[in-house]
Amino acid sequence: MDQRRNEDRDAGHPRRCQALVLLGAVLVLLLAGAAPASAHAALRATDPGDDSVLRQAPRHVTLTFTESVGLLDDSFRVFGPDQRRVHTGEATHADGRSDTARVGLPGKLAQGTYTVAWRVVSADSHPVSGAFSFSVGKRSATTAQLDTGPAEDPLTRGLYDAARYLAYLAAALLVGTAAFALLCRPADTSPLRRPLVAAWWTLLGSTAVLLLLRAPYETGTGPASAFDVSALGRTLTGRPGEALLARLVILLLTAAFLVRLSGRRERRGPATLATGTALAAALALTWAAAEHASAGIQVPLAMASSVLHLLATGVWLGGLVALLLTLRRASGDLVEVVPRFSRIAFTSVTVLAVTGLYQSWRGLGSLFALTSTPYGRLLLAKLAGVAVLLLVAGYSRRWTQRLAAPAAAVRAAAPARVPQSVGAPAEPGGPGRPGEPEGPEGLGEPGEPEGPGGPVEEPAASDADRDDQRRRLRRSVLVEVAVAAVVLMITTVLTGTLPGRAQAEAAEQAPAGSLPPTTQTTVPFDTGAATLAGRGAVQVTLDPARVGENGIQAVVHGSDEGLVVVPELRITFTLPSRKIGPIDAELTDRGGYWSTNSVNLPLPGDWTMKTTVRVSDVDQVSVERRVRIEP
Repeated sequence: MDQRRNEDRDAGHPRRCQALVLLGAVLVLLLAGAAPASAHAALRATDPGDDSVLRQAPRHVTLTFTESVGLLDDSFRVFGPDQRRVHTGEATHADGRSDTARVGLPGKLAQGTYTVAWRVVSADSHPVSGAFSFSVGKRSATTAQLDTGPAEDPLTRGLYDAARYLAYLAAALLVGTAAFALLCRPADTSPLRRPLVAAWWTLLGSTAVLLLLRAPYETGTGPASAFDVSALGRTLTGRPGEALLARLVILLLTAAFLVRLSGRRERRGPATLATGTALAAALALTWAAAEHASAGIQVPLAMASSVLHLLATGVWLGGLVALLLTLRRASGDLVEVVPRFSRIAFTSVTVLAVTGLYQSWRGLGSLFALTSTPYGRLLLAKLAGVAVLLLVAGYSRRWTQRLAAPAAAVRAAAPARVPQSVGAPAEPGGPGRPGEPEGPEGLGEPGEPEGPGGPVEEPAASDADRDDQRRRLRRSVLVEVAVAAVVLMITTVLTGTLPGRAQAEAAEQAPAGSLPPTTQTTVPFDTGAATLAGRGAVQVTLDPARVGENGIQAVVHGSDEGLVVVPELRITFTLPSRKIGPIDAELTDRGGYWSTNSVNLPLPGDWTMKTTVRVSDVDQVSVERRVRIEP
């Protein structure tokens, strides 16, 4: 009866494994998708300078960024003192430098203040926008709200982000499952066929969606504009579009490779492995060529590191899913397959550690940025998650070694049993005696280990031990997958955060002033709710509190001065003297604090910062404070 209960419990365990793996993937999509995608290109300088007063009208406007940027048909919008749009030339790169954007101005400009709204695409494929102003002769009053062009469409961004995360997950599953089949060589590959096909189709569909949504994502328009032929043509001539098109071609070649591989019955040789490796590397290169590794310092080394990092991630995390599916089958070759994957996983972790260390140094720029920037703090959280993942992997490795131990013992003892096999001639002086019949009755005395009573009971005990070890290995691998999902979630948020190096480079160009680089404001609030979170204070840090891009970090303290978690915190900025705003900071909950890196305050002056704290569905309060924004 107990044995039957154990069998039923084991039969239901794979279904629970599949459900938890699917739940982990969904959590990655939802949690990672909840974080806004902040671009990695930061504005370094403007010519003319922001809020500057010129004696003569400039011939052009030039922007310089921390990395290369792509230009759009409507990258610049220049508005005159009367708030009418000024006719400009086509946006180009200044002097052929990919990290600049320039637009020509008319020969004669009237006196007054001009507002420049700009929008470009950073090297990591995210659109960046902002605004600044300059004056010719003298300043004039701004009588209308600043027009920065089309706002980012939330539906387009949601669909694009969902397709992007699906592509990452599908690529990891595709590479990991194929690598598991080629390198671990399980006798029964039928459990891997369905996830392999599903991963291929998911990656193909998500890539096609990314290609269609690329143009509206860059321009900030709705999904309906995805079918504009001219916009699609412009997408195909840009680097992100070319990378997506190349990915589609590689996927077609991969399909042919997988079909041919499934039809082979002979042993998979080095040529097959080399072909699969080349296809996987080409697939990873489509990400590296269109994202942050393709810009900045040490581009060739960064792209090679990015490709290796993506491949190692796929082989490890996708291989874990393949291992879970393989462990469902009580196959005798598991004692060979599992140790092979253990060695491959160890190699993948080593590659991840080396490439991750290099990419962290490239993104941070200094150890100080590890604790002083949001990018560095997210990196610390990722390192903590990886440490937990390695700890769990150590337990998996222990059960792997125990599972492989019986097979090693059997192989070591096999030569000693060969002389006593059925039909083998007896050696002189051996246990066999002339004249005795050969066969099962003549293998030895009834009490000897090789008699009928010995070999029957020992394998039964060994099988029971291996079943228990296999169940324990399934549990530890399942925990690995769950922790890996959390690490992947942190990674996706990290890729959407401004690197510390770019933030430092942008700060170096900030104009000098008498104020400190950050402004800290304490905003007390009282919602009337009888809870610790109902009354307290919000500590808001504005960095650098100057015209242009600013970062915000906000921490909510309760009535006991301890940190509290609130469901919503919103901060907006308004400049009443120039009738600008409200500008929503669009804060993101980082788990303990709220932050953003992309608040564009285009003009200096005394801004009104409105802080709204919501502690429940019905209890919220808004408090206003003045903050000084310097030129």
